[in-house]
Amino acid sequence: MMTEEALAAVLAVRNKEAQILGVFDSTNKTDAALDVRRLGEAVQFVANAPILGYDVRAAMVVYGDLGTPTLRARDCEQLWAKYGKALLAC
Repeated sequence: MMTEEALAAVLAVRNKEAQILGVFDSTNKTDAALDVRRLGEAVQFVANAPILGYDVRAAMVVYGDLGTPTLRARDCEQLWAKYGKALLAC
């Protein structure tokens, strides 16, 4: 579970570039090839991906400087539940 401070820190950098790794397309039985996108969009995708037929158990969102902790699927779910569309605002 992310702390309130960690959640707010991610919201503050929602426009940084992020890469999503470890997503499996259950329909096509392949690793999903996902483009680099804004962090807020990456969080939204991972949080909602299971509904779209993706397995995100191994997913991680990589962003920021070297050493910045990655976000896992449960982190993305927590962020999306708390901030929702605010993550998509510019």
